[in-house]
Amino acid sequence: MPQQSELMDKAEDVVDQILRKSKHVLPHVARFCLIGTFLEDGIRMWSQWSEQRDYMNSTWGCGWYLATLFVLVNLIGQLGGCVMVLSRQKVPIACGILFSIIALQTVAYSILWDIKFLLRNLALAGGVLLLLAEDRAEGKSLFAGLPSLGENNPKQYMQLSGRILLVLMFLTLLRLELDFFQMIQNLVGTALILLIAVGFKTKLSALVLVVWLTLLNLYFNAWWNVPSYKPMRDFLKYDFFQTLSVIGGLLLVVAYGPGGVSMDEHKKKW
Repeated sequence: MPQQSELMDKAEDVVDQILRKSKHVLPHVARFCLIGTFLEDGIRMWSQWSEQRDYMNSTWGCGWYLATLFVLVNLIGQLGGCVMVLSRQKVPIACGILFSIIALQTVAYSILWDIKFLLRNLALAGGVLLLLAEDRAEGKSLFAGLPSLGENNPKQYMQLSGRILLVLMFLTLLRLELDFFQMIQNLVGTALILLIAVGFKTKLSALVLVVWLTLLNLYFNAWWNVPSYKPMRDFLKYDFFQTLSVIGGLLLVVAYGPGGVSMDEHKKKW
């Protein structure tokens, strides 16, 4: 146990050195990754305008005008929200728009009844929540005009909720299979999920999960290897960018830490 603890401490020191050297770049990379799925889907709405409109009309029987409005809202909302996030302009409004898009698509595409895609959408919402927490000024009060009460700082609970939602993405990768690689993935993934959820060794755990998810994403969702005429290309592309957005949320955890409601923070008071 002492050797494992010493190894973890050394790994954390390495992570801290990496963060110090990349502290001016990492938040920008995180935000760019996080808006990846919204950017890709917004562009998809433009390039597949007729197909998306016809799909909504045939699925819901809502008529040409409402189907067109759905595509237009998704197009403007997602691309507009991405521009606002990247330019750091009206970020709370941008996050509100992106939250609305997630909720709209969850209902419109019947994601509520598909546990895998529902968990992924919740993970995506967690990433947006972390983005909102990052933009929120430290020490804001729960009520206007009153001083902050430390532990009651809403930002801390937003960070807690965001990181718990984020790790739901990895639950979709767990499989009950008697395969050595899958069993290792399940064990390591579950350990990382728990560490990030409780906020213990958070930056190190989040960075390891970033690397893990990136490798899995490049291997399983290599949409660029599928010919453009095959429907599978769009499915893999969707999964790729959605996973990339979750990676962006995890990078925000790496860059800014777990927040006040975490074991890492409480350790400082011991």
